[in-house]
Amino acid sequence: MANMAEKGLNATAAALLGLLHEGPMTGGQLMATAENRLGPFWTTTRSQVYRELPVLAERGFVRLGRPGPRSSQPYAITASGKRVFAKWLSEDAGRDQLRNPLMLRAAFGSLHKPQQLQELYAERREEHTARLAELREELKEVKKRDDAFQAATLEFAIQYQRSILKWLDTAPGGSGS
Repeated sequence: MANMAEKGLNATAAALLGLLHEGPMTGGQLMATAENRLGPFWTTTRSQVYRELPVLAERGFVRLGRPGPRSSQPYAITASGKRVFAKWLSEDAGRDQLRNPLMLRAAFGSLHKPQQLQELYAERREEHTARLAELREELKEVKKRDDAFQAATLEFAIQYQRSILKWLDTAPGGSGS
């Protein structure tokens, strides 16, 4: 078991342990909490969550609670899980891993039909405008709870949405160019 603990954590496992500091949660609750707390800047899929939880349990970083309704399985962080999470926090964060489907398609903009590219940009503008409005509302709620760290990450997400919208204003092949 000591050798397993030395392998460290991947980002998804670390995110789950971080969320479990708030208390025991089922996989579904972890998904909802991850979407709410981390979603503006970090994506976590259902398959990642359900793949990591058994591994975390096997490694002794979480323990399984009593099954609930519909066989839902709550997980709680263990002392070992808290230690490995604290170690993960102290490690180098590594390089950002940007995966933006809009930018991937824009990189091949010369291969698009002009109308197709303009439609893509219009769809993304609508999506990012709506997400910006949602994030601003979330930020208001977080500020009421006086959660400085969550507020800071939401402010980052707001700036990200603004930067995408600004880029769309001048994107080659868009209606603004």
